[in-house]
Amino acid sequence: TKLLSNSGEVSTTEALGGKEAVALYFSAHWCPPCRGFTPKLAEWYSKSLQAKGLEVVFVSSVRDEASFQEYFGEQPWLALPFADRAQKDALSSKLKVQGIPTVVILDADGKVITKDGRSAIAADPEGEDFPWTPK
Repeated sequence: TKLLSNSGEVSTTEALGGKEAVALYFSAHWCPPCRGFTPKLAEWYSKSLQAKGLEVVFVSSVRDEASFQEYFGEQPWLALPFADRAQKDALSSKLKVQGIPTVVILDADGKVITKDGRSAIAADPEGEDFPWTPK
C-alpha cells in the first residue's frame, strides 16, 4: 500500500495512478551489471521516460537496510520498502525473476507488457516505442 520516494512514504495508488506503464526494477548494489545499468536507467528516466508516463519501482535484492538506503539514494524513482521482504519475494516468484538486473514492465492494469524491459529500454532510451509492447 506504500512505496518510498526520496522524500518519504507515498501511497502506491497515488504514486502509480495515471501512469501508462510501471517498470519493476529488480536490482542490488552488490551486482556489477546493476551498478552499470542503474545510472543509465536513471539518466533515461529523468531525460525522457518519466515524461512519457513511465514510473520505475526499485525492488531491492540488497541484504540490509543501510545498503538499501545508500543504493536507493542514487535513484530518482520509487522503491518497495526494504522491510517489505514478503512482497519482494512474492513479486520475484510471480514474475519468475531469475537474476538481476531485471526490469519487468507492467501496463496500467498491472498486466505484464514485457519481462525483458532492460533490453527494451536500453534499445530505446528515449521511449519512441514506449511502453515497449512486443511486436
